[in-house]
Amino acid sequence: MNEMNSSESYNPGDIVYVFYRNPHTQDVANLQSAAVVNHPENPNELALFLYENYYPLSNEMAVYATEEEANRAFNYYYGTSSEGPLQ
Repeated sequence: MNEMNSSESYNPGDIVYVFYRNPHTQDVANLQSAAVVNHPENPNELALFLYENYYPLSNEMAVYATEEEANRAFNYYYGTSSEGPLQ
């Protein structure tokens, strides 16, 4: 799968899509939209804002530019997505 992992590809304000594991149920993964923002503690770095938290944007994250790409990757890694469209 072709993941866009380079933080140089993003700008603050971009909406991207990531796989997110529920911290209370680790065997459940979902697709979630997230906003690319300047990291509040280091404005020179980008972060993902997801569920009221900031996550450093790094090459270790599978980040997708479109919902379609994210759904294809999710289906590839986890089987069909039965959760419906992202909100």
